[in-house]
Amino acid sequence: MSKIENTNCLIIGSGPAGYTAAIYAARAEMNPIMYQGLQPGGQLTTTNEVENFPGYPEGVTGPEMMDQLQKQAERFDTDVRSGFINKVDFSGDVHKCWADDGTEIHAKTVIISTGASAMYLGLESEQKYLKMGGGVSACAVCDGFFYKNQETVIVGAGDTACEEAHYLSKLCSKVTMLVRRDEFRASKIMEDRVKNTPNIEILLNTETEEVLGDDNGVTGVRVINNKTQETKEIACTGFFVAIGHKPNTEIFKDYINMDETGYIKYEKPGTSLTNVKGVFVAGDAADNVYRQAVTAAGTGCQAALDAERYLAALEG
Repeated sequence: MSKIENTNCLIIGSGPAGYTAAIYAARAEMNPIMYQGLQPGGQLTTTNEVENFPGYPEGVTGPEMMDQLQKQAERFDTDVRSGFINKVDFSGDVHKCWADDGTEIHAKTVIISTGASAMYLGLESEQKYLKMGGGVSACAVCDGFFYKNQETVIVGAGDTACEEAHYLSKLCSKVTMLVRRDEFRASKIMEDRVKNTPNIEILLNTETEEVLGDDNGVTGVRVINNKTQETKEIACTGFFVAIGHKPNTEIFKDYINMDETGYIKYEKPGTSLTNVKGVFVAGDAADNVYRQAVTAAGTGCQAALDAERYLAALEG
């Protein structure tokens, strides 16, 4: 028999959205319980430097920032737990959730802040420099500044890849864009934008074989033309992957409305409401556009305030 706990507010997932929701919920005396998820702190824990979050004039590392947010949430008595929720049942008035340790939680409100995971190529060398924080990134807007006046490579063929390549072109001396097929997947306007940018070189039918580097980080990339089988090395200090994100929302699919890629749909624009009463969403689990720490934190605030109002209406 699993242990059953009752709570006013369960927050599923951490990161800027989850921790901000926890801070607001705890200050409102909702006594929230948070399960941090498989990656406590979310995507920012893989980010070496964060320079665009307000309040850090000298910048901060992603892990340090998440540690501070966790401590702030705990200061107001959020019950922060390691582990993750692996099953939910939102079919009744009580929102039932099960943790990986077997605990069954009955929550009056649930805030989903499970985020999204960037998709990578899966190369051993790519993962090595990603973990090292030495030149591999999935967010040009987040990390492009660190490659000012340097040469970079970006992988991808969709609108996001084009947007990020164009963004990098304003900062970097040269951007090489690797497109796996012989055409773009992006809209014509985005394709034309990169094609008409002088310092963006586009290599079609080109795939990455290996990310090259040393103890200081990335120094280049070895690519192969998948038509001619010709290989060559491209010098660069930054390797950006823009092949998409996957929202971490699989366990909610039977109850929560989502788009075709798994991003949760807001029931009412400008709120954090989902189609299930008492269940709210914050952060990248519902955001396939901005995906920034500061926007995630803002929606975490919204979710906690919406949950507080929902509880007040229940009790009223």
